[in-house]
Amino acid sequence: MSLKEAERKEIVKFRLKKANDTFAEISVQMENKFYRTAANRLYYACYYAVTALLINDGYETHTHNGVKTLLGLRYINNNKIEKSFGKMYRQLFNLRQTGDYEDWINFEEEDIKPFLEPAGQFIAAIEKLIEETNND
Repeated sequence: MSLKEAERKEIVKFRLKKANDTFAEISVQMENKFYRTAANRLYYACYYAVTALLINDGYETHTHNGVKTLLGLRYINNNKIEKSFGKMYRQLFNLRQTGDYEDWINFEEEDIKPFLEPAGQFIAAIEKLIEETNND
C-alpha cells in the first residue's frame, strides 16, 4: 500500500485521535469495574498510537506481532522510545490476549491501575516523536 503524503498524514492524525479517544474510555471502564474491558482498551489505545508512528515513518505491518516487533526494532532498540515503554507495551499485549481469549480470568483494579499513567505517557511520547519527525 503506497500512500500519498496527504493520505498518510490524515491516517496518522486519525490514529492518534483514536488512541486518545480510546484512552479516555478507560476511566469509565475502571469506574464501572469492567477491568477486562479496561485492559483491552489500554492495549488498543497504545496500539493505535504505535501504528500512527509506524505509518508516519513509512512502515507497514499487518499483525499485532508485527507492530510489536517493529516498535522494538525501529524505536526501542534505537533509543527513540524508552525501553520501559517497550516492556509495558508487551505486558499490555499479553494482558489483552489473556483477557480476550482465556476463560476464567478475572482482572481486578490492581491488575490494571499500574498501567494507566505509563500508557498515557507512552501515547504522549509517541505524539511528540511524530511531531518532531514532521517538523524536521
